[in-house]
Amino acid sequence: MGHELYCAGHLIQAGVATARATGDCSLLAVARRFADLIDDVFGNDPARGTDGHPEIEVALAELYRQTGETRYLRLADTLTRRRGFGTFAGGRFDLDYYQDAEPVRDARGIVGHAVRALYLAAGVTDIYAETGDEALLASMLRQWDDLASAKSYLTGGVGSRHYGEAIGNAYELPPDRAYCETCASIASMMWNWRMLLVTGESRFADLFERTLYNGFLSGLSLDGESFFYAKPLQSRTGEHRHRWNRVACCPPNIMRLLASLHHYLATVTDDGIQLHQYASSTIRAGDVVLSVETAYPWDGTVTVEVVESPDREWTLALRVPAWAREATLDGQAVAAGGYAEVRRRWRDGTQVVLLLDVSPRLTVPNPRIDAVRGCLAIERGPVVYCLEQPDLAPGLDLADVAADPAADPVDNGPVPQLGGLPSVALTGVVRDLDGWRQSEYRDLRALPAATAGSPTQLLAVPYFAWANRSGGAMRVWIPVAE
Repeated sequence: MGHELYCAGHLIQAGVATARATGDCSLLAVARRFADLIDDVFGNDPARGTDGHPEIEVALAELYRQTGETRYLRLADTLTRRRGFGTFAGGRFDLDYYQDAEPVRDARGIVGHAVRALYLAAGVTDIYAETGDEALLASMLRQWDDLASAKSYLTGGVGSRHYGEAIGNAYELPPDRAYCETCASIASMMWNWRMLLVTGESRFADLFERTLYNGFLSGLSLDGESFFYAKPLQSRTGEHRHRWNRVACCPPNIMRLLASLHHYLATVTDDGIQLHQYASSTIRAGDVVLSVETAYPWDGTVTVEVVESPDREWTLALRVPAWAREATLDGQAVAAGGYAEVRRRWRDGTQVVLLLDVSPRLTVPNPRIDAVRGCLAIERGPVVYCLEQPDLAPGLDLADVAADPAADPVDNGPVPQLGGLPSVALTGVVRDLDGWRQSEYRDLRALPAATAGSPTQLLAVPYFAWANRSGGAMRVWIPVAE
């Protein structure tokens, strides 16, 4: 039930990464001996069960790719097949927590401890990629649909229960009690990347992006020196990141993700090159070299120059996020929620320009999400925004403000205290709640007389930058003015 094989997985991944990056195979040799031992102990003895905290499945698949040794892939599949038969009955938590309530191939939805569930999903997707077992892909698609439609936060964060660090029921997404562990965001990105690779569908790159800029990046302070383990979408009193945590998984996991971020920008197939995430970069894919220039996500212009290309036709595909209300490629309108493709015989120096509308917009929740019914949120491009107490006029309480849903949010310039990050302004009201001060509940027919409230200008900042100033209340979901 512990983390022994979880830790082994990270060691194995470190060995593979070191060998690939430096050519030094000394740590890889240690990783192989450890994997061989695990296979000797667990591989042929069903009574040994499986790992308590998934992660080694991803590592074994990667070790197989690095070495070509099939025993590692077989072991990953074996450990996966042993789930769902009550191996962990009698543990501190229920079987959902340990990913042991249903066989992986039969799973109807995503449940249990968020990090365990998402690491397992990443590993299962790896096994599918190498074996072609369609039952695994069908299970992953069911679980992903369950997550993306009813069990993930606007930030891409996963985990709505502190007890068991767990995924809740459908639409159980309280903003103030959100757990949203940083490692869960990283595991979600790992899974979405693998689902993108095996399907080519842009929805997985979209969720990767949403999680990157919001659920993940909020785990790190702007100076890079302190961290959030859990990340609510509302705080009534303010939170402070910690410089370390006795459960020290998140800080090194953040560094691992940042160090490997460039690997998630693009892919190459026999047909051409696909750009999934946008950042200024040089992309080399065989005999093709691309230069990408952009100020994304703050600016929606992405310029791609073909620096070098062979004398043959190939396709350049650029992701158009589903959130984009307007998008053009070289001046021609393109549909959101897919890839805009250009196929031609490219000449060196040719440019294409993708223009995405990243202007601020208002977002409303599914009415089934009880905790935020009657609220709205502000987004700008892929970035979720929030209100913070330091941006309110002196004497105002964040709990008393509401947003005017008829007003359009507008760009409002940089916030110097947050390194010049762009803010968004929205017309709101300060609600007159004095009639409620001494009571929590009132007779419906004896409510205080409704008042229009006094108008105010609300200033929103990127959610990932909250808790980087003097503290105070914060909220992503803002009540709608009546």
